[in-house]
Amino acid sequence: MSKLFPGNEHPVERAIRVLLGLALLAIVFVGPKTPFGWIGVLPLVTGLVGSCPAYTLFGFSTCKASNKPATTT
Repeated sequence: MSKLFPGNEHPVERAIRVLLGLALLAIVFVGPKTPFGWIGVLPLVTGLVGSCPAYTLFGFSTCKASNKPATTT
């Protein structure tokens, strides 16, 4: 599963994505009630999962590499 959804988002970025997704979804039900807000599903899901498909596609990551191989001397 880690190959399909590698963790490539920093925890702060994940929180921002979740908040942005919720804010965009809120405008579907409150405020201008525009269908544009449904785009908020994308940052919400990627924030909850912790993996961005575009980052994976381009080999980009904003989180620390926590599983580096240990070097022994």
